[in-house]
Amino acid sequence: MSDPDDRFGLRTYLTPEEAKEFHKLFMTSFIGFTAVAVAAHALVWMWKPWL
Repeated sequence: MSDPDDRFGLRTYLTPEEAKEFHKLFMTSFIGFTAVAVAAHALVWMWKPWL
C-alpha cells in the first residue's frame, strides 16, 4: 500500500489537505452560525427578558 495518494483513517476518503480545507470551512460556518445565534438571543433578551 505505497500509493502516493494514501487516504488516512477509516472511510474518510479525504487526503490530509482536503481534510484541513473541510475543517476550515466547517469551523468558519460554525463560528458564523454561533455569532448569529448569540446576536439573536441578545436582541430578544433586550426586547423581552425571559429570566
